[in-house]
Amino acid sequence: MKLVVVSAGLSVPSSTRLLADRLAAAVDRKSDAGIQVDIQVVELRELAVEIAHNFTNGFPGRKLADALDAVTRADGLIVVTPVFSASYSGLFKSFFDVLEKDALAGKPVLVAATGGSARHSLVLEHAMRPLFAYLRAVVVPTAVYAASEDWGAEGLAERVERAAGELTALMSGLSAQRRPVPKPASGGFEVVPFEQQLGALRA
Repeated sequence: MKLVVVSAGLSVPSSTRLLADRLAAAVDRKSDAGIQVDIQVVELRELAVEIAHNFTNGFPGRKLADALDAVTRADGLIVVTPVFSASYSGLFKSFFDVLEKDALAGKPVLVAATGGSARHSLVLEHAMRPLFAYLRAVVVPTAVYAASEDWGAEGLAERVERAAGELTALMSGLSAQRRPVPKPASGGFEVVPFEQQLGALRA
């Protein structure tokens, strides 16, 4: 399974990236033993200039094109933004504005955010969840918000594990649908094409 993590953190180090890494590690732990999770991180701060150019000339740069392709091909997404002015950051929104409109249709997405105060936690419900519902993604039930006081406190680790479990279950289900159907074992039913059956009757 391919998991893409989109982080809109601006600083280095970034609490947004830290939360993104914790969520990705939890998904990796919860995946089935026989399924390998390929994790790719997209740092939006490295793509800011190319995103702006895409708005003005209509063409993505090489790095932005690679990031958009990774998101489109992913089996699941973790998206994390810092809270600016009681909503997701402009950089975060701009990245999904330049994504193809059908790229996230039916794709499992875990939404998360970081902020300086717990009062901003509703950004997950009044901003992020509606955005990805509009993009026709499948947003997992548990969203994760981490305020400054949440790091090291009780509750955050449990929310991370629960959300990661929900995303893993959705990704595993979609992955199973794409696996080839095994051929019937000896003694099982074999499907004979209709044209072949007609040919046998003519003979």
